[in-house]
Amino acid sequence: MSDALTPTFAKTSSGGDLPLLSLPQTELLTLQTDELPVVETEPGLHLQLLRLDLEAGRWVVLVHLEPGTSVPIHYHTGTAEVFTLKGRWVYREYPDQAQTPGSYLFEPGGSVHTLHAPEDNTGNTVMLVSVDGANVNFTEDGRFHSILDAVAIKHWFQHFADEQGVKARYITTGAAGYTETE
Repeated sequence: MSDALTPTFAKTSSGGDLPLLSLPQTELLTLQTDELPVVETEPGLHLQLLRLDLEAGRWVVLVHLEPGTSVPIHYHTGTAEVFTLKGRWVYREYPDQAQTPGSYLFEPGGSVHTLHAPEDNTGNTVMLVSVDGANVNFTEDGRFHSILDAVAIKHWFQHFADEQGVKARYITTGAAGYTETE
């Protein structure tokens, strides 16, 4: 077992013992988003990958949508949380419930919707998105399109980063640490 996964007795900041075991952490796992590349994954859709947990199926990304961009209608196998940082977006199924800067949205597992950044936005929409599970994507006529989960994100993000000649850094969990793309 690696030292990173070997439980030790926890200590206070002054070195006193706590009555519990913890996994050692030698550094905070921090990313500066202004230093991370923004990778285009589809026309009008750009991602900054922040964290992947392949074992738990959890993924965290900053999504950048150009005005007029839509994401295919999708079904969530687990929960999703979305915090809007900039711009405006809607689910086409709920056009009167626009999400704007400061909006926090919780999506229960089993929800279905089509994300859209309106054409009249004056700049990109930016959202912090955390997903447990997968998005099962469909075409507008109801046919299966694709599955987007932590494993697929890892594959496709690496593919597009390589194609665009950028080196990305993101946090991986399980045996927590950093991963850097080549």
